Amino acid sequence: MSEGANREVHPVVFVLDRHGHPLDPCHPARARRLLAAGRAVVHRHTPFVIRLKDRSVADSTVAGVQVGIDPGSRHTGLAVFTGHDGSRAGRYAIRLDHRGALIRDRLTSRAACRRGRWSRNLRYRSPRFLNRTKPQGWLAPSLRHRVETTMSWVARLTRWAPVTAVHVEKVSFDTHALSAGRPLEGVDYQRGTLAGYEVREYLLAKWGRTCAYCGASGVPLNLDHIHSRSRGGSERVSNLTLACIGCNQTKNATPVQEFLNDKPALLAKILKQAKAPLHDAAAVNTTRWALWQALEATGLPVAGASGGRTKWNRSRTGAPKSHTLDALHVGELESVTAWPSTVLVVTATGRGTYARTVPDRYGFPRLARPRSKLHHGFQTGDLVRANVPAGKKAGVHTGRVAVRTTGSFNITTRHGTVQGIGHRHVRMLQRADGYGYATHSETRHRAAFPPPSEGGGLHAGGNR
Repeated sequence: MSEGANREVHPVVFVLDRHGHPLDPCHPARARRLLAAGRAVVHRHTPFVIRLKDRSVADSTVAGVQVGIDPGSRHTGLAVFTGHDGSRAGRYAIRLDHRGALIRDRLTSRAACRRGRWSRNLRYRSPRFLNRTKPQGWLAPSLRHRVETTMSWVARLTRWAPVTAVHVEKVSFDTHALSAGRPLEGVDYQRGTLAGYEVREYLLAKWGRTCAYCGASGVPLNLDHIHSRSRGGSERVSNLTLACIGCNQTKNATPVQEFLNDKPALLAKILKQAKAPLHDAAAVNTTRWALWQALEATGLPVAGASGGRTKWNRSRTGAPKSHTLDALHVGELESVTAWPSTVLVVTATGRGTYARTVPDRYGFPRLARPRSKLHHGFQTGDLVRANVPAGKKAGVHTGRVAVRTTGSFNITTRHGTVQGIGHRHVRMLQRADGYGYATHSETRHRAAFPPPSEGGGLHAGGNR
């Protein structure tokens, strides 16, 4: 890999023309010069978008950008990049944190309350058995949320940047390549080396990137046969696990029951997990076609690839493991010349609740919420900046606000929550849109996920 391939660059600034149509993004320094010269105004705070006052699309040459998507159960990575002839340069990175688990838990709680009402001696209500039929392609709310939030951000990116194509990871691993190595729909790359990457990606996801026997993480991991081949073990994926080099050499061809004779709990856990399904992978596989169809409905060219190819691409470019870098490496590519130094973390927070009362542990109303969400011109979730001139909380505080009718607000910043800020010191930056925003450095993320040469990779050892 060339020296420029590991170069981290500043995230770009999105640019709109005077009519609100997207232009090619620009460097932050150029955006500052445009704002200082009065040629542009701030259109949006986060992500930062400027609007030119003296230029339109007709007066400009627009090269366009592409978007890569790495869908996941808890997080989805989105990368905006430019490139040609198989080379890509990352320009902007977004990690979208879903709230599907919270939706699932709340629906489970609501179902429990509903079943409780059925068992009580209440007034008679005729049975409603005919309303349980669901149309074909129906998705549970927790799954539909993942598709809708991802599509919402794809739509936003197309409004802020001239997107010409979308690359999406359709599956985490290719089940056809796992089972028989057969080509799928004429794609012959799944044979040979790449088929092995499909198996490894599956095992890394299933076993949590740790050694099954000692729990070591961040070290090179080998493929290990739970029941060794020399004793009749098969090559099926359900017979494969991950083992560090020490455990792999110590176990060798020893039967797993004998190797873990003094650890019956660990033995039972390994045998059970070997046949257990992947819940997060199941959620992604359930929503992949709904996301694919929604992307095709946008009218943009959409290309799909598997997680095995993404991992193969990262191994060739030497990039570390992260959701946004996976999105940058989706599909066919030859090299990656740069990626953003910081990642915008977007958390789905919702837009509040319809409930106007807060119940206690027994279900009785404990207090009432105000009927209006707007107080002193602000509502909970707005992005604000407070400039407090004096006192214990003196300083500038920027973050999401939680409002009170008294006018004493709480502001959640990247350093924590500051309580009791008077509304007179607060200035609006951006209205609440159902998401919370934060940034983190890609460099710190790389320290948590070292490249394969530093440990943490998956090797093909243990083929006994």
